[in-house]
Amino acid sequence: MASATSSTVDAASGGAGIHLPDTARDLVKILVTGPFGVGKTTLIGSVSEIRPLHTEEQLTEASAQVDDLAGVRDKSTTTVAIDFGRISLPGGIVLYLFGTPGQERFRSLWDDIAHGALGALVLVDARRIDASFDVLGLVEETGLPYAVAFNTFPDAPRHHTHEQLRAALDLEPTTPMVTCDAREANSSIDALLALVQHLIDHRPSEYR
Repeated sequence: MASATSSTVDAASGGAGIHLPDTARDLVKILVTGPFGVGKTTLIGSVSEIRPLHTEEQLTEASAQVDDLAGVRDKSTTTVAIDFGRISLPGGIVLYLFGTPGQERFRSLWDDIAHGALGALVLVDARRIDASFDVLGLVEETGLPYAVAFNTFPDAPRHHTHEQLRAALDLEPTTPMVTCDAREANSSIDALLALVQHLIDHRPSEYR
């Protein structure tokens, strides 16, 4: 893969449209994952240059018995299969973004969705860090390289230091950790670029 550069992509303008740009050189499957209600659908929608595919359904009284709504009481829908979008980055890199359901009951889908992915962007909510442990465990079980992005919420705690957040998630020193606003295209792209650069820096030597 080519080296990742600073974000200059205007996803809101529609990017390359429905067709791949002529400059596309590296096509990369990326998982966008994280716990229920962390902003995965929002992030993919903010950056996708094609109309994103969403498989959201209304939350029901039945699902309320199994989905932890703590910290996300205003959420009324949930992803029940995948979200899908595409974004072209500088250097000919095209990311195919697959958003995964965040609830434990959809774990059986994980292997199918993760098949062929080169890495994962794990979204975390600083208001409920412990909700991310299961997803991080899944990513690590698959052996996928990943980056962590703390999605900013208005009522998120501001007193945690970078070191405290890294320690709370027990991240390796080499694992990228950034903050982003999933509603903002450039902020979300910068989080994806952190993952892409991590993949470039740690790719096998035979592909360098």
